[in-house]
Amino acid sequence: MTSTARVLAIAIALPFGAAMSASAQPKIDDAQIAAVAVAANQVDVDAGKLALSKAKSADVKQFAQTMVTDHSGAIKAASDLVGKLKVTPKENDTSKALVKDGREARAKLTKLSGDAFDKAYIDNEVGYHETVVKALDETLIPNAQNSELKGLLTSVRGVAAAHLDHARQLQKTVK
Repeated sequence: MTSTARVLAIAIALPFGAAMSASAQPKIDDAQIAAVAVAANQVDVDAGKLALSKAKSADVKQFAQTMVTDHSGAIKAASDLVGKLKVTPKENDTSKALVKDGREARAKLTKLSGDAFDKAYIDNEVGYHETVVKALDETLIPNAQNSELKGLLTSVRGVAAAHLDHARQLQKTVK
């Protein structure tokens, strides 16, 4: 599991984890969910932009472009929705940890080149998307109160799962 994925897993698990009974689980509100969604997508946009400039493999570059395009679209959709709903995303420990750890992961990736970069980037994407899908399933979607936000998160979950499948396929070929 990558460091970014670990931070997201820990941040989601500690306050909202499955080990707690349903009645004991603290709630994450829509404003906090919006901040987590924007942060998670921005981390992947930034990593994708780095990969576009550093990746050796054409397949990795194509995947990176998909990450930039899809995650930028998710940020816009979330921003448009919170604007419509008049909800201001509320930074929280999870969103802050995502931003910080994303920065650290990019710093590590920046030091790599060629095949080593491609492998590390794809490995990071697999771990990151595994954690994002789990967070959507176990925390974000179940806690979303607004039906439009829940619908957007459900849609994003499908895209994240497709990204995970694509990254896993690339992981088999990138050495």
